[in-house]
Amino acid sequence: MSCCDRGGLMCLDEALETLLGKFLATEQIETVALEDALGRVLAAPVVSDIFVPPHDNSAVDGYAINTNDLAATASNPALPLSQRIPAGAAPGNFIRETTARIFTGAFVPAGANAVVMQEDCEEIDGLVTLPATIKAGDNIRPKGQDIQAGQQLFEAGHQLKPYDLGLIASVGIARVSVYRKLTISILSTGDELAEPGSPLAPGQIYNSNRYLLRGMLAQLNFNFLDLGIIADTAQATEDALKKAAQESDVILTTGGVSVGEEDHVKAAIEKLGSLDLWRLAIKPGKPLAYGLISDTPIIGLPGNPGAVFVTFCLIARACLLKMQGMTTYSPRSQKMPLGFSIKKAGKRREFLRVRLNHSGPAPFLEEYPNQSSGVLSSASWSSGFAVIMENTAPQTGDLVDYISFNDVFGICF
Repeated sequence: MSCCDRGGLMCLDEALETLLGKFLATEQIETVALEDALGRVLAAPVVSDIFVPPHDNSAVDGYAINTNDLAATASNPALPLSQRIPAGAAPGNFIRETTARIFTGAFVPAGANAVVMQEDCEEIDGLVTLPATIKAGDNIRPKGQDIQAGQQLFEAGHQLKPYDLGLIASVGIARVSVYRKLTISILSTGDELAEPGSPLAPGQIYNSNRYLLRGMLAQLNFNFLDLGIIADTAQATEDALKKAAQESDVILTTGGVSVGEEDHVKAAIEKLGSLDLWRLAIKPGKPLAYGLISDTPIIGLPGNPGAVFVTFCLIARACLLKMQGMTTYSPRSQKMPLGFSIKKAGKRREFLRVRLNHSGPAPFLEEYPNQSSGVLSSASWSSGFAVIMENTAPQTGDLVDYISFNDVFGICF
């Protein structure tokens, strides 16, 4: 039996595989300064031309010596001081049977093979008394210890984190090749929606989905075009979708993809382009649409904010990250024990909003009491999703997949 045969619903795995096959990485590339590259996705590998460090250097403030100059039987060997080497200065020729005063990060002169910490030495009138036991290589960071010349630091498709920028800077690279940052159009449908700050008319609710999507897209480092609330008419919906298709790379809508008389998004997509509509075997988030308008992909998310949150995190996010050029786009999961029991197995895969509780001897997942698709407070209370697979009813203590919101919304580490 195909996983599409669950009462006409498509399973999440098949839907994701199909959708990800349609979202191809952008081919548009630009070069940006390193200071502007945080969160951007590399379009070409980053390779070092140099060694880091470029020379053996001192890990401490102390004295550079050659251990072969120490008398094997001396209990307190002493050697004269011949030079001083601060960080940033080229050392002079090392004179055997002497010491060189050296500071952290300074290049170790050729001929020296160890650095002795200053706390272990005593300098009086230019004569340095050294400890009896010193090994070759002590307190020296060797050339290329961190990075070798010709070493690839990052592959194409890698999203740059703050420490990546520091690593790239350490090899002297000032500009990197990245994929153009995608622009995502967002629009909400429904005459029942009102903007925060305005009074509610009878029958209205505030538009939470608009701010939810803006925040999630910004957190994932996308540009977005906010088209606001679209009136519940066929013409207004078509006009908004035409504008979005012309001015953005992907269109995200919330609401309007069901079968009600005022649900115009599905019909507008079919009129303006092509539509594949999936009703997914997940909970929450069953209604979801995908199509094309003038070659611009459109994903129609459900209207309930809890379902918008789940379907964006599990479906739209992966599609957008792949199109942005990333090679890793599915959030990681880990096995965690439930702190509650599932009463009855369901036919749809369920994504419960849960909190990782550390109050016991071992962490466990605590369930938000109201899992309705219209309840967005469950997301703010929670730390992640507990994945309850189809036709299973795990009990307290059983291990399930846990997807942390940090993995979903952080820069994708």
